Amino acid sequence: MSKVAVEQGEYPKAGGMQTTLQRRGPWRITFDTNPDDCNLHCIMCEDHSPYSTTQSDRQKAERPKRRMSIDLIRSVMEESRGTGLREIIPSTMGEPLLYRHFDEILDLCAEYEVRLNLTTNGTFPKRGARAWAERIVPVASDVKISWNGSTKATHEKVMLGSKWETIVENLRTFIDVRDVHAETGGNRCRVTFQLTFMEINFSELPGMVKLAASLGVDRVKGHHLWVHFSQMGHESMRRNREAISRWNDMVDSAYQVAERHRLPNGEQVLLENIFKLDQNGVREIASDAVCPFLGQEAWVASDGRFNPCCAPDTLRRTLGYFGNVNKTSLCNIWKSSKYRHLQANYLENALCLVCNMRRPADS
Repeated sequence: MSKVAVEQGEYPKAGGMQTTLQRRGPWRITFDTNPDDCNLHCIMCEDHSPYSTTQSDRQKAERPKRRMSIDLIRSVMEESRGTGLREIIPSTMGEPLLYRHFDEILDLCAEYEVRLNLTTNGTFPKRGARAWAERIVPVASDVKISWNGSTKATHEKVMLGSKWETIVENLRTFIDVRDVHAETGGNRCRVTFQLTFMEINFSELPGMVKLAASLGVDRVKGHHLWVHFSQMGHESMRRNREAISRWNDMVDSAYQVAERHRLPNGEQVLLENIFKLDQNGVREIASDAVCPFLGQEAWVASDGRFNPCCAPDTLRRTLGYFGNVNKTSLCNIWKSSKYRHLQANYLENALCLVCNMRRPADS
């Protein structure tokens, strides 16, 4: 797979586990750099929701915040030279731009010729959108802005602490820097709305697609809610057949809007992970759904623990212990019989069977 193909979003398809990338190593690695640092309190977040006890439990136990050593990141990237590694992702739990070594991550991407794939909450803390964009855009493949409504009221109800007018202006600024950089011959990174599909915001999905087109956002992507807390059970669009039916109707509407409302360049906003659910989706998201991660991507926790996927941390631990990159090489873990066994038999795990992240094989 060429570097250009990766930058344009032609990523490995779901279920493509027996590939050259698998044999050589992950094509993308997520580093959980600073999951305990965030300046918002999104209602669905496992660590920072008002319903979460993660931070209070940590404080009561007098445990320090989980923060990854920059030396660990450098070590893994050095080991991955000459493999299939094309991208890295700094923490998708917490706000990665609060990580004190973030500038060094950007420098490592340039040094190792690896692209940055970033998910951020749109606040652009400490420096502001323009200064961050000028640093991020040259090395980024995709910048995902967490976005959870097409209206101020809904977005602010989901992402507690966020200010609608501010994040819209931040987004405009970031895209302006991106476009100018591309027009002068530099890298053009994709910009994405990243959302969580919930009862509170699913009806605004078509509006978010329309908003994306008007602002120059290339893609709208998301996943169904992980219900971490009993208070959020009513928000899942997989909770019963009636909710599934309403979700499926909204999927049709979203694609119709994408066809009618185009980006400034005339192209359609790309919709990803927005597909109809089986009527039995309460248990399994789709009957033919496969894991898009095993044999393709790797996750490294802040303490170096290897994780096979992006499921909530307490849940993915049920898949087993595969090793720690502080003690053994990522390559050894990747080629281990235990990890290979998981790839071949993952649907034997209760977590994998109900996982929100599986995708239809043809997506």
